[in-house]
Parts: sequence; C-alpha cells; structure tokens
Amino acid sequence: MGAQRKARRAAKDSATDYLNPMHSIGYLSRLNFRMFARALEQLTLPHGVSGGQWRSLRVLWETDGLTQKELSERVGIKEATIVYTVRSLINAGLAQRVRCTDDRRKFYISLTPKARRLRTQLMPKVQTVNKLAVEGIDPKDVAIARRVMAQTCANLQKHLEASER
Repeated sequence: MGAQRKARRAAKDSATDYLNPMHSIGYLSRLNFRMFARALEQLTLPHGVSGGQWRSLRVLWETDGLTQKELSERVGIKEATIVYTVRSLINAGLAQRVRCTDDRRKFYISLTPKARRLRTQLMPKVQTVNKLAVEGIDPKDVAIARRVMAQTCANLQKHLEASER
C-alpha cells in the first residue's frame, strides 16, 4: 500500500511541477545565466569591462569588424540595445566605428589594441567562473547537464524556426 501511495503522489507531483519555478528548466536556466553573468562581471569589472560589454567583446574577439546589426544578432540582443553597448565600448576605448568604403552608410565595429590585449586577461575568467559553478559536481553529471542544455536549446531553436516560416 505504501508503494501505491508513493506512486500516486509522484504522479500528482509531476502533474503540478510546472507550478514550482525550481522545477522549471527555463526558470533554472535564467537563474543560472544571471548568476554566471554576475560572477563573471565581478571578475571583469576591475578591468573596466561590464557584463554588456563583455558579451560584445567576446563576439568581436572571434570576428572583428562586424556591423551593429551583425553584432546584435550574434550577441542576441536588439539593435536598439546594441547602440548603447557600442557607445559604451567606444567611450571605454575598447572599440571604434569604421566607415565602410563600399557603402558609406555602413559602419563596422572594430576593436582597439586595448580591447585585443584584454582578451588574454579576461578569457581565463570564464574558466574560473565555470570551475566555481561545477565545484563538487561529478564530472559525469556536468557532461549530462551540458548535453541536456544543448538539446533543450536545439529543440527550442527548431521550434522557433518552424514557427517563423
């Protein structure tokens, strides 16, 4: 009788799991993103780099000379928001706008030497934050978490692309 009661309770609990945010993959992902961002910013701010700037620098370190539109798409923020971010990068001496020679209406966002030098100082901070985050977690569980997160991302991307057609 105890086993049946536990089975009924488990079925009931799983039917209402979505009511508890701590059972929501989306909510937990958002919390994790915010905690990772705060922890990383704590390490990058002493170098004069905010969280918003960090995400753009990370993209520009991989592909320098993007348009604002391309940068906004790769960072995953709206074009209106990237305007503010680019302005802050320029004001901090980390980026500059370079006019396109073929199309004078276009500007490319290009890193300054100062920003390029920061890469070697700041990239290890990512490793530090990731190590802190998985402290005390079995490496096999970390590998499972990575696979699950990658798959949930792929699933949602597929759904979004299908609904945009």
